[in-house]
Amino acid sequence: MSEHTVSSYDEELRALAGRVAEMGGLAEALVNDAVTALLSQDLEKAHKTILQDARLDELQQEIEAKFIRIVALRQPMGQDLREIMAAGRIANDLERVGDLAKNIAKRVIAIDGDFNSKKAAFGVEHMAELALNQLKAVLDAYTSHDAVAAQTVRERDDEVDAIYTSLFRELLTYMMEDPRKITQCAHLLFCAKNIERIGDHATNIAENVYFMVTGNQLLEARRKIDETGLADLENA
Repeated sequence: MSEHTVSSYDEELRALAGRVAEMGGLAEALVNDAVTALLSQDLEKAHKTILQDARLDELQQEIEAKFIRIVALRQPMGQDLREIMAAGRIANDLERVGDLAKNIAKRVIAIDGDFNSKKAAFGVEHMAELALNQLKAVLDAYTSHDAVAAQTVRERDDEVDAIYTSLFRELLTYMMEDPRKITQCAHLLFCAKNIERIGDHATNIAENVYFMVTGNQLLEARRKIDETGLADLENA
């Protein structure tokens, strides 16, 4: 970030980036806690995850207020404007990540101990690990202004999608073989969809980081294939 003659301006930009970094750390923690609660059927952790999402919402609103104030008072241009725009967009994605983690936690409460498929649990866990790695990598890229790392995150989005599609088919098979598992598997499907959407938000952040650093858009269209019919159910 370039230095300015007005030191308070630099402080405002650093504070904005700091809040985004804080939001990113909290979003990672919420996703991790939600998935841990799912795999261990820890209802207490699930309830705590739901409550902690409110802090993410507060940070997003704070970042939005700082964004508006800086734009109104400083009239930024060039690199500064990209920094500020990226902060606002990334904060929005992180707020959605928190919502998705909260959705997973709510499913944990709905399942309420009725979760006995180790194979399905392994698939969900592996998918969550990949999505969390993507989220951590892109937040590191934001902090270090690393356009190459951001581009790498974007290019790896297919890995999470592939696991989701495989897990969807597996859970569908379970439901067909044993109708008693329909409710449990349906909850797991929505959890998996939320994890897949977390990977999508990591990819959105990667695109914003790349533009922030380089001033260029990643023009190649992102291949996005959802064969499951659940593409629009991220808020379930």
